This record gives sequence, C-alpha cells and structure tokens, in this order.
Amino acid sequence: MSNFSDADAAVVTAQLGRPARGVHAVGYRCVCGKPLVITTEPRLPNGTPFPTTYYLTAPRISSRIGTLEGNGVMRLMQDRLGTDPQLASDYRAAHDAYLADRAAIAAEGGFDVPEIEGISAGGMPDRVKCLHVLAGHALAAGPGVNPLGDETLALLGFDRAVCVCEGPWPWPEGSRELGLE
Repeated sequence: MSNFSDADAAVVTAQLGRPARGVHAVGYRCVCGKPLVITTEPRLPNGTPFPTTYYLTAPRISSRIGTLEGNGVMRLMQDRLGTDPQLASDYRAAHDAYLADRAAIAAEGGFDVPEIEGISAGGMPDRVKCLHVLAGHALAAGPGVNPLGDETLALLGFDRAVCVCEGPWPWPEGSRELGLE
C-alpha cells in the first residue's frame, strides 16, 4: 500500500537530483502537497540493507539543517543527552518507535533484514549523528515522538501550516545567533 505516485516520484527526483531508491510511501507532505519525507523499505532493490526509514527530501529544510549541524547544534544536543535523564529516555523511546515503524514496513513488504536489527538511524538511541534523519522522523511520526527531531524543527521555525517549498522562510527569533539568516 503506497501513496507514492508518479508525480511524487518526479518531485522527489527533482528535490534529490536523482531518483529515490526503495520508496515505500510518502511519510510527510508539505501543506502544498509535495513530499517532504519519504519512507523507505529496509532493503533497497539491489539487496543492500537500508536502516534510514525516514528520508528527508526537502532541499530547503535539508540546507537549513546542514547549517544547524555546522554550527554545533548536534554537539549541544549530544551533551544534553548525557545530563538530562528525561531527554535520554524520550530519545530511547523515539529509537524504539523508529524500529517499530521499520518492522511494520518490513512485515508489509515481506522483508527480512537481520543485518540492521536493533539499529535505527540518526545516532539513536545514544548519540546525535544526523539532524536530517531526526527531523524526517519527527515530521513523519508527528509531534511528541522524537524530541530532538521536534527541537530541530522548532530551531528552524518550521510550521506545518506553512509551505516550505516556495516563498520566504519563516525564521524564528534567535535564528541570527544560530547563523541561520
């Protein structure tokens, strides 16, 4: 059961600059209807195991997340994981939710991928390695599932009711200090 149409494939190809591989479905759409996140099958068509279930395709979001990463936001989040037990617990729960989502996709598609058993993405559950993955998970799963993904989107000023495909970006207060403007 996929909601990934030929039109979606064309949009994602333009966003990525190449065709997407192993697409299961659109995980999250912009308010304008374009895909921003795709969900991928746990094994690519060429047989390669692929742990990244939620793949952020939106170039404007990806670019701004790259700026956050370049400005040390991952390190700050990583440091907080070691000092905030509630954040660490919530992040582990995000890891578990990610694995459950991938297992459901695997079951639906008849995939057996023992090579990535217990491995999620983005550094979960103990590290912060890729804000793109965390934001993609937060968009696809919805608010409250991935705390650091939600935080990444908040730092960007992301608003689910505003199109991020075109027009000005709605930067939040403090974005200049993060080097985002």
